[in-house]
Amino acid sequence: MQKLNLPYYNFKLKSNENKTLVFDPLRKKNVVLTPEEWVRLHFVQYLIQEKKYPVSLIAIEKQLIINNLKKRTDIVIFSPDGTPNIIVECKAPKVKITQDTFDQIARYNLKLNANYLIVTNGFNHYFCMLNKEEESYVFLQDIPNYNS
Repeated sequence: MQKLNLPYYNFKLKSNENKTLVFDPLRKKNVVLTPEEWVRLHFVQYLIQEKKYPVSLIAIEKQLIINNLKKRTDIVIFSPDGTPNIIVECKAPKVKITQDTFDQIARYNLKLNANYLIVTNGFNHYFCMLNKEEESYVFLQDIPNYNS
């Protein structure tokens, strides 16, 4: 897999029936290694190791029902009180981040009402904070550390 614009983390890989599997330490299982999964795994480790978010507050592929359709968020980070704080949408490195990507995560946020949204393809990362009073997003240079 290709190098990303994130710190490198070592993952356990194995081959099974012509597919490469990677062990996801949060889900505690092997998953098919796709380019999007590579980004997701690295971004989760970035949140844990660099930004110090507790593993216990992170959910991977959390299911949502939006307009009677089942959807899944890539990563949701909860506050200690159990409310969603950050939603992360991961795309494969070759996928350009477009308005459609922001529309997708905004739809998820109508349901979850998180404070921060992150969109990444492993190379480009966009961090937004929701201004609930003005119903707008403010782009940030970086996401806050957990203890900030």
